[in-house]
Amino acid sequence: MAIVKADEEWGKRAARHLKAELKRAGVTYHGLANLLKKEGVRDETKASVSSKLAEGRITPAFILASLNAIGCEAVNLEDI
Repeated sequence: MAIVKADEEWGKRAARHLKAELKRAGVTYHGLANLLKKEGVRDETKASVSSKLAEGRITPAFILASLNAIGCEAVNLEDI
């Protein structure tokens, strides 16, 4: 049970971090979905991005692809 709680907490923290990076970059959820499509991630829409970030259920692949798509070059783990 503790592992599930830890996974949920890290998911929420990662989602908060990605939201902050999107804000810094001036990128909306719709904009992120479009940028991800340009990167070859075809299944994302504004609604799917919004849902993932609201629920904190993002995969490592999603967060890395998203950070790359918005041009984020570094992540400081202390910020997450």
